[in-house]
Amino acid sequence: MTHVGKCFCGAVELKVDGAPEAMGYCHCSSCRSWSGGPITASSLWKPNAVRISAGAKHIASFQKTPLSRARP
Repeated sequence: MTHVGKCFCGAVELKVDGAPEAMGYCHCSSCRSWSGGPITASSLWKPNAVRISAGAKHIASFQKTPLSRARP
């Protein structure tokens, strides 16, 4: 099975194949701040199962705090 996801503006699309390796929920203050909600759900996938199918040129990194970093 292939799952398709997009960013909020639709400029970037990704596809993941198969089933996630793990799934979970987080209630920490950092995740609540990032999501704007009281809880976040996440899934972990093997790197070779994930591909950027559109908009790769729009992907960059972002560091919200000195202890966090999001990158492609």
